[in-house]
Amino acid sequence: MPTTAPAFADATASDSALRRFLHGLPGVDTVGLEARAASLGTRSIKTTAKAYAIDLAISMIDLTTLEGADTPGKVRALAAKAVHPDPTDRTTPRTAAVCVYPDMAATAAAALVGSGVKVASVATAFPAGRAALDVKLADVRDAVAAGADEIDMVIDRGAFLSGRYLKVYEEIVAVKAECGSARLKVIFETGELSTYDNIRRASWLGMLAGADFIKTSTGKVGTNATPANTLLMLEAVRDFREQTGVQIGVKPAGGIRTTKDAIKFLVLVNETVGEDWLDNHWFRFGASSLLNDLLMQRQKLSTGRYSGPDYVTVD
Repeated sequence: MPTTAPAFADATASDSALRRFLHGLPGVDTVGLEARAASLGTRSIKTTAKAYAIDLAISMIDLTTLEGADTPGKVRALAAKAVHPDPTDRTTPRTAAVCVYPDMAATAAAALVGSGVKVASVATAFPAGRAALDVKLADVRDAVAAGADEIDMVIDRGAFLSGRYLKVYEEIVAVKAECGSARLKVIFETGELSTYDNIRRASWLGMLAGADFIKTSTGKVGTNATPANTLLMLEAVRDFREQTGVQIGVKPAGGIRTTKDAIKFLVLVNETVGEDWLDNHWFRFGASSLLNDLLMQRQKLSTGRYSGPDYVTVD
């Protein structure tokens, strides 16, 4: 079976081997993990660093709309906002991507031609992942054919939680093969995995199977990205690169709504994995409302005052 980490080929040779490997990972110190995440979240930064952090955060956003009421017009408007987040200030960075359902990927791709903003598409029966593998793969093929540069897939949490790790691994490998040149983000839905040990295991499972990114959440459940679960995933990609030489991205998604939140996550990145990940090729925010707050704070830094309520668009 193909994997990004040949050094771990034996670990994925069978269901029992994979189980032994994943359950042989060091247990997570819950108190220590949450204390470190909380401590890093209290760091303050100076005005010049804040301006840099705001622009960096804007450039890392996967501007997202994943609603049943999405229309081509809404997707085109979101694409326009991704390219020019603040039409009054063309120095504002573009977002990293626009994230949509597969049936809207072609609309997004047409609106973003030549902009440098990527088209990301959720797939594999998002958000529940409850579908047969051939249906999931068809979902991926449709999105890629429509112009998606990136695929955000969900794992089968039922299989994972029942210990059928090889099934989850093989599905990720199969989806990766369908992606072609598109990058693959693997969503764990950390709020449904129950324990930090499971999040660590899922992180390694995703990386072994060929994920380009590991992603916390769909944004569709009660518990999404948190500093603690993101810190744990950052530690996993750091350790994976140390052992394999392969760098994997991280994407916290859901619940990150303010500039203060975003800066806390950037501090986590800087202090845990360093500058190599402080780039939108390796770190993303899955968000919709976050961009508006970043734009408001950006204007406050440049003018000394907040804009009126009509300064940013309502998404």
